[in-house]
Amino acid sequence: METIMQVHGLTKNYKQFKAVHELNMTIRKGDIYGFLGQNGAGKTTTIRMMMGLIHPSAGSIELFGERVRPGANHLYRRIGSIIEFPGFYPNLTAVENLEMFRRLEGVKDRSCLEDALHTVGLWDARNRHAGQFSLGMKQRLGIARAILHRPEFLILDEPTNGLDPMGIKEIRQLIQDLARKRDMTILISSHILSEVEQLATRIGIVHKGVMLEETTLAELTDRNRQYVELQVDAIDRASDVLERELQIRDMHLQEGGVIRVYEKLTEAARMNRALIQDGVEVRSLMHRQDSLEDYFVRLIGGSAIA
Repeated sequence: METIMQVHGLTKNYKQFKAVHELNMTIRKGDIYGFLGQNGAGKTTTIRMMMGLIHPSAGSIELFGERVRPGANHLYRRIGSIIEFPGFYPNLTAVENLEMFRRLEGVKDRSCLEDALHTVGLWDARNRHAGQFSLGMKQRLGIARAILHRPEFLILDEPTNGLDPMGIKEIRQLIQDLARKRDMTILISSHILSEVEQLATRIGIVHKGVMLEETTLAELTDRNRQYVELQVDAIDRASDVLERELQIRDMHLQEGGVIRVYEKLTEAARMNRALIQDGVEVRSLMHRQDSLEDYFVRLIGGSAIA
């Protein structure tokens, strides 16, 4: 499969602080790549280096099979991006803002304006001033600007940050449509695990500037642990019963009286019976599998992304 971007040993130092350290990343044609990490993990710094906005302290970047060197504008013309929040002139309409960017980018075909606005669902709002747009509409206008020149590779830095649930759903659907209908390869940087889980085909997890793991979502799903989840009224007594009667050691106690049992999964009925016989009320019992958030917490050895 064709490689769109290959990053080798990418490093960025600010005096004594290592913002990014020897990061490796591979993005293949057709990927929706979820670049996942907490705020401050080094995601935006990495993207800025990818786009030539800051120089790496060490390492190399290849785009479309060619190593990026100074003056590699022919490569960047094949990429669209939103890095941090897109800015627009509030006193200009949506179409006027895009027309200005079209001229700055040297895109000759004016039909790209209508095409981009239709794609992001803003054609009917094309004559409204950008200053009147909601946060979600501004984010979609930013994506319209990023795809004006019909790029092959799209980079979106925190595209759903600050949006309400409806705005998040709209951006999610738009990203999926761009990947499927436009055959775009897309990199999404995000700290929102649930969104990455719903969108990405491939995931890279970065923590404190270090890439901890790259994997496909399918591989991650296959190897994530299954468990029995019980909700009980007396969690301490319940855990004692499970340990004493069934010799269960691998279990995690959660808030709200929830116990996750990671062994003897075929003995759920026996767990239920032992708890009831000891006077513990079992409010629910289900077989489940770890989510991306569970996996992330285990990988970094800390708390989930806020």
